[in-house]
Amino acid sequence: MKPFPYNKIFFAGILSASAILLSPGCSKKSDDPAPPKLVVTTLASGFASPNGIATDSVGNIWVSDQGTGANDGKIWVIKPGGEKFPAIINFESIIVGADFDAPSHLLFADGLLYILGAKGKMYKADVSSFVPGNPPMTASSLGVEDIGTVVLSHPFVKNTHQTHPYGITKAPDGSFYITDAAANAVLRRSRTGIYSVVAEVPGVANPTPVGPPMVESVPTGVIVDHGKLLVSTLLGFPFPPGKAVIYQITTSGEVSVYQQGFTTLVDIVQGNNNGHLVAEHGTFGSMGFTKNTGRLVWANGQATTPLVSDLNLPVGIVQSNDHTWYVTSLGDKSVLKVSFE
Repeated sequence: MKPFPYNKIFFAGILSASAILLSPGCSKKSDDPAPPKLVVTTLASGFASPNGIATDSVGNIWVSDQGTGANDGKIWVIKPGGEKFPAIINFESIIVGADFDAPSHLLFADGLLYILGAKGKMYKADVSSFVPGNPPMTASSLGVEDIGTVVLSHPFVKNTHQTHPYGITKAPDGSFYITDAAANAVLRRSRTGIYSVVAEVPGVANPTPVGPPMVESVPTGVIVDHGKLLVSTLLGFPFPPGKAVIYQITTSGEVSVYQQGFTTLVDIVQGNNNGHLVAEHGTFGSMGFTKNTGRLVWANGQATTPLVSDLNLPVGIVQSNDHTWYVTSLGDKSVLKVSFE
């Protein structure tokens, strides 16, 4: 993995001080602050198919594992030191074509852990009293909301007649916004649990001679930014490089392009002064997605700046603070910690 230097915005104060110290007649002091060092480490490994990731109030990391397609999906909890434990087991895990329908993204909100699962379901787990190392809970013991029925009954303009709730975030008003990666839509769940469709996500013209004339923009991650939604997209086959888009969507459903020029975006988080941080899954080759071609990239609405490259098929990101992130790696079946020290 190749770390890239932090954006110059981050260094503004340090560079200003250095300019004074290194001006004519001055010499550099031995105790000058060193630039922050980017460190990428493996926090935990041994997952079957890691996907969504979230953190709780005490610093534990929670990971959804899609399993193997044999109804063996689960949720793991990882202590800050890296020790992992099964927390919730026996989720539906189904292979549909070349894809999993299994637990995907997670959200801690309102004292519960919300888990997007197979067949359009959203599970609600009270893990407030769960201690890592305790016997795991079972998926059948959790509360469930049916998102899929709402999606499948909606009269979309471009109806795929499929549903796969994937990304989730909470808005300041208490509502949730959810991406549906099969319906190519963004949903809203009100504080009272009422679902509605906010917008359909438009496709893009296929720039290659292979595949359909229009490529679907599959919505993946979603965040709220200054009252609007930012939605990352993974373009469908033939997965053209440099053509994936971050869309900006108003709560009333108006869709516009926030930033272009990405490849196979799978998640987005708030980031820091450098911009939002997005994950690129990897480039698509003759044998499928190529290992070690994933990246974390800064996106500020104009320029793209790599933070880390050579990641092995990253899938989900969660932000711990403005200099620490946890990333699920599908290629390595692991969870990575990315931080500045």
